[in-house]
Order: sequence, then structure tokens, then C-alpha cells
Amino acid sequence: MNCEEIRERMPEVAAGFGEATAEEHNHFSSCIGCAGQLKAMRETMALLDEWQTPEPSPYFDVRLQARLREEMAKPQAGWMQWFRRPVLAAALTVLMGVGVGLFFTRGTGIYTPGGDISISDNLGGSQPGSAVSDLQALDKNHDLYSDFELLDDLQVQQDVVANP
Repeated sequence: MNCEEIRERMPEVAAGFGEATAEEHNHFSSCIGCAGQLKAMRETMALLDEWQTPEPSPYFDVRLQARLREEMAKPQAGWMQWFRRPVLAAALTVLMGVGVGLFFTRGTGIYTPGGDISISDNLGGSQPGSAVSDLQALDKNHDLYSDFELLDDLQVQQDVVANP
């Protein structure tokens, strides 16, 4: 037997619920570590057998019941009390409505990567999305768009082209 198998059965043997087999006796005589652990467990079990629990005070139950009645009579306090008050509940509802409204209306503006477009940026006061502003964007990003020609030289997969 190995030490792992012995250690699984050691609490039963130390507590007296079962007797050690012949193989276990042989292992305890040859393994000093397991023998020392068994001896320590037996000493602990003997000490626990001698221990006596202290008796509670005769008035323990009476005081416990009185304390429970006091705690039950106290008004409940906590964060759930706020939901029971109509003014705070209404304020929370309004705040949640504003938050949801801001969340859904936040993305409706015009996105510009360089920040806000001012009148000085627009030559002649062109509006975003107009032909003049599109030409200005092409002019600013000429180097980027010129590299797109490299994509034309790549070989395209046949299955991608075959799908309509």
C-alpha cells in the first residue's frame, strides 16, 4: 500500500471506527511519516473525547427570545426602503428615463474623425456630405486612397467571386 491509500483510511482507524488491516500495519511499521500522523490523530481524537461542552446560561433562551422580539419590532432600514417612498421612486424613474434617452440619442450626430468641423475648415461654407467636402476629404487622404490600387493586384478567391 502507498501513503495516499493509507491517509484516506487513517481518520477511521484513528477514531476507532475500523481496525487497520495487516497491509496497513506493515505500512505503519515501515513508514515513519504515516505512523507519526496516525499517532497524532489518535491523540487528537482522545483529547476531543475528553472535552465537555459548557452548559449555556439558564436565562440564555429567555434573553434570545427577547432580543429576537426587539429586532423584529424595529423598523426595517436599508436601501429597499427608498423604493417604498414615492418621491424617491419617481426621481429614480426620471433619471433612468434620461439615461436611456441619452444612450439612444447619443449616436445620431455626424461623426468626423478629425473632430468638429468649423466654418473656417469649410472652404466657402460647404456642408458635410456635399461635393466640395467630399473633394476636400479625397485631397486630404490622397496617400491613403492611392494605396488601394494594390488591392487590385491581389488574386481574388474564386468562391467569393462566384457568389452573386
